[in-house]
Amino acid sequence: MLAKIAITMGDPAGIGPEVAVLAHARSELFTWCRPVVYGDPAIVRRAVQVTGASLAVVGEGDETGPGRIVVAARSSLDPDQVPFGRPSLAGSAAMAGYIRSTAEDVLSGKAAAIVTCPITKEGLKAAGVPFPGHTEFLAHLCGGADVVMMLAGDRLRVALVTIHVGLRRALELLSPALIEKTVRITDTFFRRYMGTPSPRIAVAALNPHAGEGGMFGDEETTLIAPAIAACRVAGIGASGPYPPDTVFYRAYRGEFDVVVAMTHDHGLIPLKLVHFDDGVNVTMGLPIIRTSVDHGTAYDIAGKGTANPASLLAAVRMAASMAEKRTEKR
Repeated sequence: MLAKIAITMGDPAGIGPEVAVLAHARSELFTWCRPVVYGDPAIVRRAVQVTGASLAVVGEGDETGPGRIVVAARSSLDPDQVPFGRPSLAGSAAMAGYIRSTAEDVLSGKAAAIVTCPITKEGLKAAGVPFPGHTEFLAHLCGGADVVMMLAGDRLRVALVTIHVGLRRALELLSPALIEKTVRITDTFFRRYMGTPSPRIAVAALNPHAGEGGMFGDEETTLIAPAIAACRVAGIGASGPYPPDTVFYRAYRGEFDVVVAMTHDHGLIPLKLVHFDDGVNVTMGLPIIRTSVDHGTAYDIAGKGTANPASLLAAVRMAASMAEKRTEKR
């Protein structure tokens, strides 16, 4: 039997409901998994209307398949109170609830993986969630797991040492221990879920020209190189530090399986240049499988029926593949 994949609806005021609907309008979705949307039936019906999709909205426990979208009702919102294009307290609270509910179900084995649609950090804060994004929130819900954010496409995959902090703070956080932990989590994840028995991990430098022998900074020799050396002693195929202006191209050409970047934009600018429409956000290090779309709520186009479901389809396909690989290894 195909794996059950729990898809969170995301922010009711954003494009999450629309991309969920449009993904369900694609028959290939049902060849990968049994998808269930954790969200709000009324909001999903509104998304069906604005997209023009020919889908029946059915309840949890009903059969999934082409022409149908199964919604596990986790809120009862009035669409008039949750307008397109701006956050609301009711919508934000519901959005946080979808994440909690899917985490509970996947942790308990009721579903094989979580795939998340976009949320707003402002909305999480309004809902009383003391975490800036999905990654940190899910780590908390999973017992405080050490996690690493990776964004991935068919041609390029990038793991991040630091994520949702200001650049100055990110530089303060960098340490050999944190870099080593990031590489170790990445290596373990690729071996378990990506079908890669010996991952080739390129570690990007921080400074121009990888520091140019200390002329442009010494973080390569004081922070990054010691972490790489420790990983190699442990049998991990990590190498670098490589100049950031060339390493992503080398990975794109197939020389490496994944690049570890020191900061958020360092790694995600090249990733999104290549995989803007079909990139997938993956949380490595959790005891559960979690993938996500690689885009935001897109308030400016919410309600227009023009959202692109490519990233959600890619996220579901990757989650289903990971669930299958995990099962094969048991």
